[in-house]
Amino acid sequence: MRKQIHTDRAPKAVGPYAPGVLCGDTLYVSGQIALDPASGTLVAADIKVQTRRVLENLKAVIEAAGFSLADTVKCTCFLKDLEHFGEFNSVYGEYLGDILPAREAVQVARLPRDALVEVSAVCRKG
Repeated sequence: MRKQIHTDRAPKAVGPYAPGVLCGDTLYVSGQIALDPASGTLVAADIKVQTRRVLENLKAVIEAAGFSLADTVKCTCFLKDLEHFGEFNSVYGEYLGDILPAREAVQVARLPRDALVEVSAVCRKG
């Protein structure tokens, strides 16, 4: 069983993909960038501001599927510049610090809309 997850609390997909896909008791959340859900525009070019918006978008998709951040088992984090790693981690820790999902964080050459950060997640019930 496969179900696409969409919500008005997160930005619409900027390409041919679903924001989330639920397969049984596992949720796969597509990479979220710092787009404001209401306007569809990228928020301020500040790593902490963008990280907070990314994680709010991720949380919105997760909750739309009936999950919570506590169900997160894996995150993949893409940063435009690893010099921002400490600032990114300080905000990431506010959202996922007590949960501690597995994760990797890598520097990439470029992200959609020239975002500073993108995060995807895998969540599991039970």
